[in-house]
Amino acid sequence: MITKRILTKSVLAGAVSVALSSTVNAQTSNEQQDVEQIEVVQQRQAYRGDVPLKSMPQNIDVVSAELLDDLGVNDFQNALDFTSGIARQNSFGGMWDSFAIRGFAGDENLPGGYLVNGFSAGRGYSGRRETSNIQSIEVIKGPGSALFGRSEPGGTINIITKKPQFSEEGYIQATIGSYDLYRVEGDYTNAITKDLAFRVNGAYEDAGSFRDTVETNKLSISPSFHYNFSANTSLVYELEYLDQELPFDRGIIVTNYEFGDVPIETYYGEPADGSTQIDATGHQLTFQHKLNADWNFLAGLSYRESSFEGYSSEVELGGRQLVTEEGFEETVNRRRLYRNYESEDLAGRLEFSGTVDLAGMAHHILIGADAYEYTLDITQDRWRVAWGVNDTTYSVNKYNPVYGQALPELSPVRFDTEDQSSVGIYFQDQIDVTEKFKIQGGIRFDDFDQDFESFLTGQVTSQSQTATSPRVGLVYEASELYTLYASYSEGFRPNSGSNFDGETFEPEESKSYEAGVKFNTADEGITGTVAFFRAEKSNVLAADPNPEHSGFSDTIGEAESQGVEVDLTAMLGDNTMVTVAYAYVDATTSNAIVNADWGVEIPAGTQLLNIPKNKLNVTAIHYLDIAGKESKLGASVTYVDDRPGELIDPNYVLPSYTTVRIFGSVNLTDALSINADIENLFDEEYYASSYSAMWTMPGNPRQAKLSVKYAF
Repeated sequence: MITKRILTKSVLAGAVSVALSSTVNAQTSNEQQDVEQIEVVQQRQAYRGDVPLKSMPQNIDVVSAELLDDLGVNDFQNALDFTSGIARQNSFGGMWDSFAIRGFAGDENLPGGYLVNGFSAGRGYSGRRETSNIQSIEVIKGPGSALFGRSEPGGTINIITKKPQFSEEGYIQATIGSYDLYRVEGDYTNAITKDLAFRVNGAYEDAGSFRDTVETNKLSISPSFHYNFSANTSLVYELEYLDQELPFDRGIIVTNYEFGDVPIETYYGEPADGSTQIDATGHQLTFQHKLNADWNFLAGLSYRESSFEGYSSEVELGGRQLVTEEGFEETVNRRRLYRNYESEDLAGRLEFSGTVDLAGMAHHILIGADAYEYTLDITQDRWRVAWGVNDTTYSVNKYNPVYGQALPELSPVRFDTEDQSSVGIYFQDQIDVTEKFKIQGGIRFDDFDQDFESFLTGQVTSQSQTATSPRVGLVYEASELYTLYASYSEGFRPNSGSNFDGETFEPEESKSYEAGVKFNTADEGITGTVAFFRAEKSNVLAADPNPEHSGFSDTIGEAESQGVEVDLTAMLGDNTMVTVAYAYVDATTSNAIVNADWGVEIPAGTQLLNIPKNKLNVTAIHYLDIAGKESKLGASVTYVDDRPGELIDPNYVLPSYTTVRIFGSVNLTDALSINADIENLFDEEYYASSYSAMWTMPGNPRQAKLSVKYAF
């Protein structure tokens, strides 16, 4: 029977992976036992310093690779369902992972931003994130601008990747599942010499889906190397490559608020368009040096490039759509597009962190500088029916779309390039005023430049912005059992483009307040955080209300979000672990604005798109022996409240839903194990996200998977 000590280790695996400093033992393989071992200490994460998570004045969720493996989750978007305060957003035809944290999602027309080892990886059209290289996922609540620079006030997601080890370990896993899912993934790490270790992992997936004609083909591979110059100095190189092919899919249409009228598998695209091809390559180089017992130096360099190319046929919106008009109730108008997006992202950083005693108090100092250069080239061609002329060219039947129509010729609509560059410096000091009471203060200064040029219109715009992002926090470690904290921070996010007068937009600005308690029992059997938050955002782009400025936007929008989060992990006895992640989020517009895309007024107090007020996940894992074999059985229940499916129509509301996942595994031998899971056990029909009633994405129906894993 598995002991409590082992179970506790399992519970804390995610927390350990994001600890501020860890000791990595450089070991050799079994064949090299006689080679001198070198110990590398203080392997640190960027922007973190040496402050433990418990003493940080904010809520931080961690999803470990072990939990994802137990649940059978190999999709990044699904992984975020197990944390509090995250809501799914429009996925741009299934092409990227899009989410909101505490009600704020950023720019709906650009990919959702997240970090990989502290470097931005969400800029650019780089496809859906593969999970085979993920060690843990940090969800850092509240604005991160004081350290990371531009960010949403809801929070920041930071992915920690698997690193090379100096002892041999690895696995290979094969998975089959419903809807013709076939997947193979593997991971292997070992020492090459006493100073050099490598790791390589990746996955190949060929899968159908419940959506008609929609299939995915994906290959990812991530080699990495770790070199120890000495016991105090190391260099890590990591590469990530993704090759992804899948059709562009906007989902289904919903007319007259009748969910279920159209089968969820109905696809309104055109199979002849083929798949959208995404190629993305990322390089990271991290240098760490322990200066002395108290201070560390970290330098990092990241380069990412991606290409996104393909054709798509999509349901039309607005006045070009006939299905909502009398006499055309079954006629769905489509448009056709060609997209070719290419991006490059170069970033670097330098950072010093350590502790110094001043005036009898320990100061945990973090000081650094970073910079990036980002380029996005967009080519887009389009065909669409004329506005308001009842043209049925290239339309399909609502209930029975027939494919194979003549493909319309396209015309250029975008041919432009955008360059962004930024330089920032940041400073943070967390002061141990007493053993229990701590004060944190931080500030960041950013200088941001942006140049945009349209080669079709000849339009050229440039902007330069500066931003100051402060943060203060209080921590009171009342006892070993609980810690109280409070914080205030400000953030920013640049807005692209210019107004009617040709003036560049001011950046979005945010203010965030948070207070909470972190707690644990004496035996660590129960750990958790309860956090109360409020965030305010201004300078949100909206349509210019001046009738003479039709078609132009201005920074007049305001939004706010407030709520509570509860994150709990508990051991029930020696062999059962339960996690609870709950959030109440009230996210609304603060003033009446006109939607820039639709020209429709949105009143103050309108709930933000795709944001449920209540979301709950409860997951239980029971460890047991079956015929003398170590085994796990578990279930996960997710409830998502109803939420707006359109901003321009307050009556279009996505219904609430509850899904159940069951899973289990058996270790047949020390090396061989079998894992099975069923997603959406009761086959509930639900709708995961929406941009409009014409673009509503159904959630996955029941899907079963079986995996066989050989570890070594």
